[in-house]
Order: sequence, then C-alpha cells, then structure tokens
Amino acid sequence: MASSGEPPAGGGGPDGGRLGESSLSRGLSVLVGLALCVTMLGLGCAVELGQLGQQLRRPVGVLLALLGQFIAMPLLAFLLALLFALDEVAAVAVLLCGSCPGGNLSNLMSLLVDGDMNLSIIMTASSTLLALFLMPLCLWVYSRHWINTTLVQLLPLGAVSLTLGSTLLPIGLGVLIRYKHPHVADLLVKVSLWSLLVTLVILFILTGTMLGPDLMAHIPASVYAIAVLMPLAGYALGYGLATVFALPPHCRRTVSLETGCQNVQLCTAILKLTFPPQLIGSMYMFPLLYALFQSAEAGLFVLAYKMYGRESYKQDTLGEEDDTDISYKKLKEEEVADTSYGTVTTEEHSSVQMEPVQTTL
Repeated sequence: MASSGEPPAGGGGPDGGRLGESSLSRGLSVLVGLALCVTMLGLGCAVELGQLGQQLRRPVGVLLALLGQFIAMPLLAFLLALLFALDEVAAVAVLLCGSCPGGNLSNLMSLLVDGDMNLSIIMTASSTLLALFLMPLCLWVYSRHWINTTLVQLLPLGAVSLTLGSTLLPIGLGVLIRYKHPHVADLLVKVSLWSLLVTLVILFILTGTMLGPDLMAHIPASVYAIAVLMPLAGYALGYGLATVFALPPHCRRTVSLETGCQNVQLCTAILKLTFPPQLIGSMYMFPLLYALFQSAEAGLFVLAYKMYGRESYKQDTLGEEDDTDISYKKLKEEEVADTSYGTVTTEEHSSVQMEPVQTTL
C-alpha cells in the first residue's frame, strides 16, 4: 500500500509543480516563436517587388521608418524610463519595445483610416530589415544608464541579433509566395492579421496561468502608465514627422499609425527566448500590455476618423479625381490634335459644306 506521504500522481508535489511550470513555459516559448514566424511570413506576403523598386528610387518610406522607429521611439522609451525611474528590468523591457520595428497591426489600421497602404507596407518592411542592425544598437546605447546592473552587463545582444536574423527566412518566403502565387499571399496576410489577435489572447491566458492570479500586482504602476503613454506619444510623433515632410493627410495618418504600432510579437519573442527568465521575471508581459493599449488607442483613432474625418477625405478624393479627369481630357485632346494632322476636322468639313449653299443664294 502506498505511503500517505507520497505526492499524488500527476506532479502534485514540488517537483511535479516545477515540471508542470517548465512544460508550460516551454509551450509558451514555442507559441511565441510560431506567432513570430506567422507574422513575418504575412509581412513578406504583403510586399511586392515593384513597390520595393519604387521606394529605392524615392525612399521616403524608408527614411520615415528610420526616423520614426529608430530615432523617435527609442528616445521616447528612454525618456519615459528615466521620467518614471524604472529599475533595470522594466527599463530594458521598455527600451526593447521602443526599439522594435513596426508591426502588421499598423497595416490593418491604416486600411481602416483610408491611409496609403503602399507607404504603410514599405515602412513596416523596411523598419523590420533595418532592425537587424539598428535595434541592437539602440538597445546598447540607451541601456548605458543602467550599465552597473547585472541584467545590462549580461545583455544578450548576440542572441537578439540572431533572433532578428531568423526572421529573414519567413519574410523572404512570403515575398516569394507573393511573386509566384498572389492569391495565396492575400490569404496568408489575412491569416497573419487574425493570428495577431489570437496569439495575444492566448499569451495573456497562459501567462496568467503560469504566474498566478496576482500577476498584475507584480507589475509596477509606472509600467502601466508607460504602456498607456508610449503608443499615444508615438502616434503624435509620427503625425508630426509626416507634417514636417509636408505629406498629404492620408499619408500623415499612415505614418502616425506606423510609428506608434510596434511589433509586439518580436519584442515578446526576444524577451522570452533570449533573456534569462530569473532576471527578466514578469516583465516580458510589458509588450503584451503595450499591444493592448496600442490597439485600444488605434481603435479610438479609427473611430474618430470614421465619425469626423471621413467626409473631408471623400471630398479630397473627389477633387483629386476631377483633376485627374481634366488632365486626362487635355491629354486626349492633345492626342486627337496630333493624330488629325493633315486631315480635315469636323468644323472645317462643316464650313466646306456650307460654302456652296451660300453661293447658290
């Protein structure tokens, strides 16, 4: 007969609890990795080679992505971390999120506010490629303030670069699918957008299960405040940046959303897969909180546009169409004039017919 002191089967004792927690943690890591691959695949499927060629000739989107994602947002994250006096763990999580490239949520939101979709996709794709070099650089530069701490001294910049490099394969595969099978690429883009929502919900549930019901109590109030303020300030910075470049209103809305929306799947994957869990603790929840508030604030952005800005956009669009029609008519008239050289026009033909009538009278 089994002793009453034995732990119940199924891991009810301390060792079983640790085993279950370890299995759940590994499952969470696998989910984060898969979500990142699907997101990058969807991003690649949204890119057309013709658009890339146009941007290389006039790289406004690339320049805006560089200024917004790797100058404005990392600096904003650093200043917020100083303002709220974060410790090194929370500061690294905020800096990492601020240094991330744009996420594909911005593509969906840009579509909902009648933005420039080509600009949106190019900014997302170019910021993702630039992140291979600039994200570790930004993280290293802005973390110097906490250099005397263990976490910053052990900052896994090599592992961060390796994780970023691993995203090139699904992005390249997505570009190839777009080139060979456009209809399949359209489907994969939709799948990646839905996977963003589903992944965030599952991550919240699994993390809450793993860390317990008092999860939110482990996160300081200052981190919540930054999760609210940072995307909002990012949207404002992006709109101001586009205004400086004298872009039209629909492009300003696009740059605003591209700047404030970060790739939270990439940030979560880097925090979960490259940082020691005993050092980072529950701070890998920060990108999830950021995703929650960036989605809510972007949703308010879309709602305000639908209620107050849609009519002015329609009027601007009608005006542009009228101008296009006038230009098109002028072009057609020039074509007619060129093709009628050496022939008798309708007016000339009418005048020739009228002359005999006048002479008979």
